[in-house]
Amino acid sequence: MGVGVSNWKLARAVSLTGQLGVVSGTAMTVVLCRRLQLGDADGTLRRAFAAFPYPEVAKRIWDRFFVEGGLPEDKPFAAVPMPALGSAREQEALTVLSVFCEVFLAKEDHSGVVGLNLLEKIQVPTVPSLYGAMLAGVDVVLMGAGIPKQIPGILDALSVGNTVKLKLDVTGEESGTATYAEFDPAKVLGTPLTLKRPFFLAIVSSSTLALNLAKKSSGKVDGFVVEGSTAGGHNAPPRGQMQLNEEGEPIYGARDVPDLNAFRTLGVPFWLAGGYGRPDGVSKAQAEGARGIQVGTAFAVCEESGLTSEIKEDMWKKLVQGQLVVRTDPKASPTGFPFKVVEGVVERDPNRVKVCDLGFLREAYCTDSGRTGFRCPAEDEGDYVRKGGCKEDTEGRRCVCNGLLAAIGLGQRRADGQVEEALLTAGNDLTRLQEDFGARQTPPTAAELIALIVGDAK
Repeated sequence: MGVGVSNWKLARAVSLTGQLGVVSGTAMTVVLCRRLQLGDADGTLRRAFAAFPYPEVAKRIWDRFFVEGGLPEDKPFAAVPMPALGSAREQEALTVLSVFCEVFLAKEDHSGVVGLNLLEKIQVPTVPSLYGAMLAGVDVVLMGAGIPKQIPGILDALSVGNTVKLKLDVTGEESGTATYAEFDPAKVLGTPLTLKRPFFLAIVSSSTLALNLAKKSSGKVDGFVVEGSTAGGHNAPPRGQMQLNEEGEPIYGARDVPDLNAFRTLGVPFWLAGGYGRPDGVSKAQAEGARGIQVGTAFAVCEESGLTSEIKEDMWKKLVQGQLVVRTDPKASPTGFPFKVVEGVVERDPNRVKVCDLGFLREAYCTDSGRTGFRCPAEDEGDYVRKGGCKEDTEGRRCVCNGLLAAIGLGQRRADGQVEEALLTAGNDLTRLQEDFGARQTPPTAAELIALIVGDAK
């Protein structure tokens, strides 16, 4: 669920109930560094840093970013280098440490299972993110928004401390050439450790993709999460040429409905996502042969989620009043995937100055000189066009990176006084939460939600 919404507190709360709690691994370097700059008042990061198996690395990063007492409210956060090829070892170490901290805190002092969710679309930080999670003992890795067939083999290699390479998707790259992001644990951190290889679950929208992954992945795919078009965040585009309805949303048809019979014949466990996070969802999924369900939307507004308390309270109040709308926006995300946007909580600022200073959703492309560059259709239009992008691709794009960070209270404070607007995402189930879970006036806890959701399945 976005950046820091499914945080360690939420994942821990879910795990303590006996379910799989999942932390988001997106933009964790920025999340960690901004938390450090806010002063770590409760000492949670200090505990996680103390547990990191490479203390010299942890000390360097702590000394670089920690601000005793926290930054003044009007002072901008210090910048974190954007993901790029040939990142300095210290940047790779920061990625490892940031994901380690999130998984460590989610798993701290209990024996429940915890997972890490990553996007295939965000490639440069992927391998150090995986290594950081494995150092913390992550149990499951989930990955979608692309075809993550390289990941199973990478997990195998990282578990024994080997150097690994991830082939990148580079627009305009000549046939027969390839660009890789390389990660060597020994050079970045020190002597590699032998680590547990987590289970790998691929998030897919079709049986065709699942079959492709099952046959052609670099290692074992342990299961699939079958995600429909009603799920929150990024959705797979409709098959064929995209058509829009009167509200400007993509039209999904019969071809976009996952063939569950094909999943049943694969012989690999699968879970269903998108529209199943309701009291009868588990029973429905199990009747289809699924092991269970993946739920995100219901937990976005629960007590432990990373959304700011003000946003959660406003969302819940407006849910009760029927004032929220979830819209599938075909253009909002720089990735080109349709993206669910919650409307009615945060007003969009049409005067926001476009700035790309986080860069997680940038596209790698081949420059005229043959080098690999990065661009984002949500950045300044002039910059994007100068990098070979089409101006038409910038229309309607939103800065997802900055928007999602603002939603968890870590939005950048610009020197010109501009405040980054929060961007909220959820599945279509959001508007049915009040109907399903009662007329209470405050958001429920994760444990309360789970008790309601799984109650019908017992």
